[in-house]
Amino acid sequence: MGIVVNLDVMMAKRKMSLGELAQKVDITMANLSILKNNKARAVRFSTLEAICKALDCQPGDILEYVPDGEEG
Repeated sequence: MGIVVNLDVMMAKRKMSLGELAQKVDITMANLSILKNNKARAVRFSTLEAICKALDCQPGDILEYVPDGEEG
């Protein structure tokens, strides 16, 4: 399965909407949605840093490695 993005989990824990996070991170809702839905092929460290700052979390709270054949 590879890298899984648990952005929706952290957003729910922080009670933050997609629009609110997009505004805080200064990223379009479309691009944030792509990341949230595990459709992104890459993420810039600067974007990851901004997301972690806005959600007060660590990168490992958002990104998870799931070996092939397993589900997260």
